[in-house]
This record gives sequence, C-alpha cells and structure tokens, in this order.
Amino acid sequence: MTTTVRTTTTTTTAEALSATTLLRFATAGSVDDGKSTLVGRLLHDSKSVLTDQLEAVERASASRGAEAPDLALLTDGLRAEREQGITIDVAHRYFATPRRRFILADTPGHVQYTRNMVTGASTAELTVILVDARNGVVEQTRRHTAIAALLRVPHVVLAVNKMDLVGYEEAVFAAIAEEFTAYAGELGVPEITAIPISALTGDNVVEASSNMDWYGGPTVLEHLETVPVGHDPAPGSARLPVQYVIRPRTAEHPDYRGYAGRVATGTFRVGEEVTILPSGRTTKISGIDLLGEPVDVAWTTQSVTILLQDDVDVSRGDLIVPSEEAPALTQDVSATVCHVADEPLTVGHRVLLKHGTRTVKAIVKEIPSRLTLDDLSQHPEPGRLVANDIGRVRIRTAEPLPIDSYADSRRTGSFILIDPADGTTLTAGMAIAHPGRNDRMRS
Repeated sequence: MTTTVRTTTTTTTAEALSATTLLRFATAGSVDDGKSTLVGRLLHDSKSVLTDQLEAVERASASRGAEAPDLALLTDGLRAEREQGITIDVAHRYFATPRRRFILADTPGHVQYTRNMVTGASTAELTVILVDARNGVVEQTRRHTAIAALLRVPHVVLAVNKMDLVGYEEAVFAAIAEEFTAYAGELGVPEITAIPISALTGDNVVEASSNMDWYGGPTVLEHLETVPVGHDPAPGSARLPVQYVIRPRTAEHPDYRGYAGRVATGTFRVGEEVTILPSGRTTKISGIDLLGEPVDVAWTTQSVTILLQDDVDVSRGDLIVPSEEAPALTQDVSATVCHVADEPLTVGHRVLLKHGTRTVKAIVKEIPSRLTLDDLSQHPEPGRLVANDIGRVRIRTAEPLPIDSYADSRRTGSFILIDPADGTTLTAGMAIAHPGRNDRMRS
C-alpha cells in the first residue's frame, strides 16, 4: 500500500514538471553544416513527426532520387528552401518528450540571412551551433557565436557534425572543440557543451553512438532535456509595457479601466505601489485580471490586465514598474548592436527607436567601434555599419526612455531601430549600462 502511494506521488510530480518545463532553443551555424538535418533527425528519432509529415518527406525525397528520406525537409518549408537545399527563413517547431517541452528555431546559415539568426536566438535559452567536422570553425561560426554572446544566451552547445565523414576521429573533434571554446570564452559565453554527432546517421543525436566510444557525454537530446532552465517566476525587476487600455463602458462594467500587457520581467502584486513611466506618476495596483479572472500575483510572460487605484493618465507605450525598482529615464542610449538591413547605418542617421511598446524618434550620434570577428578587436570610429556588422552606437532620443541594461533584462534592455520612411528594421540593439566599459561584447 505504501509503495503504491509513493509511485502515484512520483508520477504526479513528473507529470507536473513536464507540463510546466519549457526550453526555447535555436540552431545556428554556417551554410551546409547540417542544421536542418539535425532538427529533422531530432524530431524523427524522438517520435515527434506525424505520419503524414514523414510520408510527405519520403515522397519528396524519392522524387529527387534519394534512397533514404531527407530529414532536412521537415523544417525547410519554403519552396525556395527545398529547391536550393538551404534554410532562408526561421522555422519554428514545437515538440515534447516525457521530460520537457521544446520550442526550437531552425535559423539560416547564409551570411545574408544572419538577421534571421538574430530573430531566432533573441528569446532562446540555449543555442546549438553546428560545425562541419571537415571544415572546422569558419567565419560564420564565429559570427553566430558572437551573436549568441551578444544576446546573452545562457547555454551554448557546440555540435561537431558529420563525424562520419572524418572517420569518427576523436582528435578532429578535440581540436575543433578547443578552438571554439577558446573563442567563445573570449566573448564571455557562460557555458559551452561540445558534442560530436552525425545528424545524417543519428550518432549522438537521440541515441548514443557506438562509433564514438571515446565520448562519454550526453547526446543532444539528453542535454536538451537536462540543461537547467530558469523557473523562478520573479527574475529581475518587474516591468509591464502597456499594450492596450481596456475600457468596455458596458452596463456590466461602466467604470472599468484596465491596462493590458505581457509581464516582461519580475512579479506584480495587488496593493503594490507602482510608477508609470515616463510620466513618473505613482499609484497602487488595485487588481490584476488573468484570463478574465482576478488574481493576486502576476509574473514573467503572463499576459494580464492591471487595474490602478487612482485615475492616472496611462496609455500604450507607457511602462508600469514597482516604485522601488523604477529605472532611470534617459535620452542618451549606448548599445551594442547587430545591423541587419542592407542600407548602412551611419552617423547622423535619423531613425525610430522601438523599445517595448513605445516608439520614439532618434538620431545616431556616434558609432565608436565595430567588432572584428577574426581576433575580436574593436575597429575604432568606422563611421558606418553595414549588413551583419556588430558594433557600438550612441543614440539620442527625442523623448526620455525607461530603458534597462541588457545585462539586467534581455526584454527591457533590448530595442530595434526602424527606418521612418518605410518601416524597415535596421538594427537590433542591446543597451549598455556603463558605456565606459570595454569588455568586448559582454557589457
């Protein structure tokens, strides 16, 4: 009887964990390093592919004369991708194992699509960077590693792919892992796990490889299932960018006024004193609605409606913060940026800066440096940044912004620069708390 009770309790705990544990991760690497094949193998071998999807891939592979299904077709969904055998857009896939749920972003390898890697990795907690064992670390590998460091992705996996084409030699893997680890360490990547794999044959993807008995670490899936994921509902100072003001004016709710948005970081509680930025007015939270029901607490990633005790002026673009944790307002923003547009970013460039739900006019005052990927040196005063360049900028905004340091908050420390003429995204930026620091990427 006692044994039965313990078994039931354990199962319930495991079910609860699998229902709430979510890992967002992205794949990256140079073109033809095997990213889409790895994702396809991961989905196939973890039994996360529907029968009709697999049949469609088998038909498409057979029409090309392939003897076996091309698993890369599971993620390369655009017609141009399938015709050229490359990834262009970011392909998102959702799957689950008994231990964890996953959202993965398969990002492109071509240099001209680096901007899509920035998009895919911006919300990731882990990035898998693939390297072709025959080619080793190349320029695009370094660029993607720099972006992962820039975006402060907590965990990086080096997947040395195509080990079957180098005879599963341990020395090849060890040399690549040493070079990559040294480079990523210089960028300040906090955690690196190196895994030798063959995505084509499935070695060390889901099942351990019998061809590399010299490797005693986890497979890719084992690492994805066990890597620590932040579950603290209140990391960092609380921030809620207001997206919409709700005023139904119905007979049932004649005086209802709520401020809807997604909690970017931290925790809000009923009765807490808050400040509305940029106006600086203070009040208290009188209620929180979640999915139409009142709750006492709201935390990170929840979409809620906050009701305030006083009738203060709050509109879209404002930021609700606890009064004791309010960030300073500034019109001078220093940031590390990745330029993603074909049009260069130059000193004197007039742009729109979008931070959270607020968009303001701005001008690029200075471009102090551009990162050289080969040796991680800073090229001073380049005057401009072209597509895929990573550098430092100083921006003056027309209105004060409550912007955090990206080191403190990936959500409220980030912004984008927009072309005011046509709405094109020009640059992805990460605000720096201390512009005077010169610690390469991790300011």
